[in-house]
Amino acid sequence: MNKLKIPKNHSGISKTLRLPENIVDDVQKLANLKNLSFNRTVITLLKFSLDNLDDDDKSNIG
Repeated sequence: MNKLKIPKNHSGISKTLRLPENIVDDVQKLANLKNLSFNRTVITLLKFSLDNLDDDDKSNIG
């Protein structure tokens, strides 16, 4: 019999961002398409961006 395992949420810090409406709309459409929350989609996009920074920028943020 399979057992229910509830994954732990990541710890997080609450931040308020003011984003252009067109970006919010596009991110929400992508989240809906992938059946993800808006927050999870933003985190994924930010993580990808940070992982793929220009080498100079990456070295400057440590």
